[in-house]
Amino acid sequence: MPLLIFDLDGTLIDSRLDLVHAVNATRAQADRGPLPDEQIFSFVGNGAPVLVKRAMGPEATDEEVARALEFFLDYYRHHALDYTVLYPGVRESLERLHAAGAQLAVLTNKPVRISRRIMEGLGISPLFFQIYGGNSFEHKKPHRIGIDTLRTEVEAPLAETWMVGDSYVDVQTARNAGVGSCGVTYGFQPETFREFPPDVLVDRLEEFADRIIK
Repeated sequence: MPLLIFDLDGTLIDSRLDLVHAVNATRAQADRGPLPDEQIFSFVGNGAPVLVKRAMGPEATDEEVARALEFFLDYYRHHALDYTVLYPGVRESLERLHAAGAQLAVLTNKPVRISRRIMEGLGISPLFFQIYGGNSFEHKKPHRIGIDTLRTEVEAPLAETWMVGDSYVDVQTARNAGVGSCGVTYGFQPETFREFPPDVLVDRLEEFADRIIK
């Protein structure tokens, strides 16, 4: 059965509100005003350090960004499950894929401890054999190291491996690793698929599950 690797934010979980609140709380403690939700969504995908650096703006010093990152991680750690939920159809699709024998894993640029806590809180951790975050390896997505590691762990061939995500970062990760890519249109940055089109594009995760479980 295939190895299916999923992004987290914007793919499995709708974490928009919690991320917006964490970013704007971080800006508030630095005496900066709130940012529009859509602007914050556009910052997501490359990990917490990049998110915070973008949110603080080009005028922020390295020291300010470092303090802001520390605050953001602490705040988000305590509020990551305030409003975050699974997208519609995600739980059912993952359960179907797992029951069919597919190997499921998460590869996200979000810090791994927070990622695991969220997945445990939402009750989907048992469906995955591995959860890797942005600090699990020397390099974050779109570097191929995460996919290569997961493939090695379950001896999965390239042709049977998929990366599923909501932005160009996931498509580029799949391309760099030589595996298939599936994009979901309901996530944070579907507009980035215009420049980086995935092999398969779906509006709901059930469509991808239908494709895998023939």
